[in-house]
Amino acid sequence: MATVLLVRHGRSTANTAGVLAGRTPGVHLDETGREQVRAVGERVSAVPLRLVATSPLERCRETADALLTGQISAVPLTVEDRLTECDYGAWQDGRIAELAKEPLWRTVQEHPSHATFPDGESLRAMASRAVAAVRDLDRRVEEEHGPEAVWAAVSHGDVIKSVLADALGAHLDQFQRIVVDPASVSVVRFSSARPYVVATNTHGGDLGWLATKVEGAGTAASVPGGGVGPTSTSPST
Repeated sequence: MATVLLVRHGRSTANTAGVLAGRTPGVHLDETGREQVRAVGERVSAVPLRLVATSPLERCRETADALLTGQISAVPLTVEDRLTECDYGAWQDGRIAELAKEPLWRTVQEHPSHATFPDGESLRAMASRAVAAVRDLDRRVEEEHGPEAVWAAVSHGDVIKSVLADALGAHLDQFQRIVVDPASVSVVRFSSARPYVVATNTHGGDLGWLATKVEGAGTAASVPGGGVGPTSTSPST
C-alpha cells in the first residue's frame, strides 16, 4: 500500500492579511511561508518521493518546488486541478472577520456538508473531487512503484481536512475538528481494506522513517496493541 504525504502550502500573503483568497491568482507565500516550506523540504529530503502532485495555485506550486528541491533524484511533478482550493464564489477575496458575520458561516462551521458558497462550490463537492484525486493518484503510484512507495500531495487546508476526514471514516460534518496548519504534513497509508491515518498536522521531526519498511502493515496494523511500527526511528510529531 502506498503512502501519501498531505502537505498544506506555507503561510501566504492572504493568510496574514486575513483574506479568504480562494482561487485568486497571484497569492504567494510570504517570508515566513517560504521559510516554512524550506523546512518541510528538509524534513522530506530523506524520503524518496515517487511523485509530487500539487494544486495549480501559486502558493502550492511554491511549496511543491521546495519538496522537489530537497530530493536527491528527479521526481515527477503533476499539477492536479482536483487538489485546488474550494471555489468560494462571492466569498472569494472577502475578509474573514466580515465573512464570519454571515449566516452561512455557522453552517460552514457546524454542518459543512450542507454548505454551498454563493456562486461557488459546495464543501461536499470539494471533498468528493479531492478524495477521488488522492485515491486515484495513490493507486497510480502503487501500480508503478509498488506498495512501499511514498508520494506527496500539496494542497489547501479545507481540501486536506476533507481527505483526512474520509481516511478516518468521519462524516464531512466532523471535518472542522481536524487541524491542518500551513506547511504541516499529514500522513495516510492506503490499503485494500482501509486507509490508515499515520500522522496529522506534524510540524517537526525527521520523516526518514517513512522510507523504511513498516512491520505489521496492512491488516496487522489494526491488531490489539497497534503493531510494532517502523523498523527504524519512530515517527516524530
